[in-house]
Amino acid sequence: MKTDQELFKRSPFWIFLSLVTSSFIFISCINSEEKVYENAADIPTGYEMQAELTAPPNVPRGVGRRKAKKLIVNMEILEQEGTMTDGTTYMYWTFGGSVPGSFIRTRVGDEVEFTLSNHPDNKLPHNIDLHAVTGPGGGAESSFVAPGYEKTFSFKTLNPGLYVYHCATAPVGMHIANGMYGLILVEPEGGLPQVDKEYYIMQGDFYTKGKNGERGLQPFDMQKAVDEKADYVVFNGRVGALTGENAITAKVGETVRLYVGNGGPNLVSSFHVIGEIFDKVYVEGGDLINENIQTTLIPAGGAAIVEFRVDVPGSLVLVDHSIFRAFNKGALGILKVEGEENKKIYSGEIREGIYLPEGPGIQEMPTTDEIVESKTHAKSFEEQMEYGKQVYMQTCFACHQSEGQGIPKAFPPLAKSDYLNADVNRAIDIVVNGLSGEITVNGEKYNSVMTRQMISSEEVANVLTYVYNSWGNSKKVVTKEMVDKVKNR
Repeated sequence: MKTDQELFKRSPFWIFLSLVTSSFIFISCINSEEKVYENAADIPTGYEMQAELTAPPNVPRGVGRRKAKKLIVNMEILEQEGTMTDGTTYMYWTFGGSVPGSFIRTRVGDEVEFTLSNHPDNKLPHNIDLHAVTGPGGGAESSFVAPGYEKTFSFKTLNPGLYVYHCATAPVGMHIANGMYGLILVEPEGGLPQVDKEYYIMQGDFYTKGKNGERGLQPFDMQKAVDEKADYVVFNGRVGALTGENAITAKVGETVRLYVGNGGPNLVSSFHVIGEIFDKVYVEGGDLINENIQTTLIPAGGAAIVEFRVDVPGSLVLVDHSIFRAFNKGALGILKVEGEENKKIYSGEIREGIYLPEGPGIQEMPTTDEIVESKTHAKSFEEQMEYGKQVYMQTCFACHQSEGQGIPKAFPPLAKSDYLNADVNRAIDIVVNGLSGEITVNGEKYNSVMTRQMISSEEVANVLTYVYNSWGNSKKVVTKEMVDKVKNR
């Protein structure tokens, strides 16, 4: 026999009362969690969690609505040889084994416990200065660490924003120039708005004893760095880090957020995406949001967040719009967008016509007499192909593209080219002396200008050998003697 109390607990009124009470308690808990603190230093931290660190161009997952935590960051310094460009290597000094260093993602109010380890095989002491830190040296004074040791310090994230970190051990410029920089993101409470794709990109300028493209392991050149005469200006530590198989991707209709930093040590970046307009730019990585921006300045030691929606398919080119840096020193990347075309937004070519400008202006081929002889000499066909590819990527890539496909109506293809394969001496002459006027390649007419290429006879031979033995061409081998013969006739 059930008691009156038991029957009451089963009654609809009791169930209703229980639900109301539970809802009140739940809402009270939510309100407690969403308490607003005037000073971020007062935000309490919950249990410990290990920070997710990622190498570029990847970023960790967003913080969402998580509460502030004690965030454990473990970062290792590694001095290691890596590729600057084909045939050229460099001794990078890295945070986490990549240039830029590992991406760190936090939120306002986190207590970050940071352990910096200097690998025992390294040669030099290092430290870290995080621009997100309020404290002496941004943590540098507490993190100076010799090879084989580690240092731990902690800091509170007080200000939301995207911040640079870098080594601050003397000579500071040298440590940064060797690749010791990265980004730390401090998200606001509640996190940043969600987007479809996020990527991590950081520009840096490098100074080598050899000129751009000179082969072998290239040491750092302090005098060039002091004079601010960069041999390479690159995204993510090397030429081609964001091209070819390394290109970042998106689909039509997706929103893209780029976390863009500039490690310097010297040059300001004019960051631009060819074929897109930034819907939003978080200016210098802070709270100020600018809209409908074409190019944004990012100072050395600074950052910006850019967001945009991709509406049409194609390869969007990321550049430093100080444009010789992009096409001649390496500051170039690709965002490959796939999906359906939208003719309302971009039609593609509609018609071709003849343009006859008025006035007396005459186009002339630009010329110069300065040709620097190559210091490397191919001893085999394999080396010719290797050296030739390097020359191609430095001098031919922008017009003729990575697989020799050219640019329709502008620059002819080199892949399966009837014009190229018909006469090797004509091809040599074009590279040596330039070409202007109308030609027909694979049945299509082209009327553009190819300037004289200021490269040595051996480099001409190597690059033509590479082209002839790529993309379905005739597999001819061009020698230095063949090039000299054309030059002297």
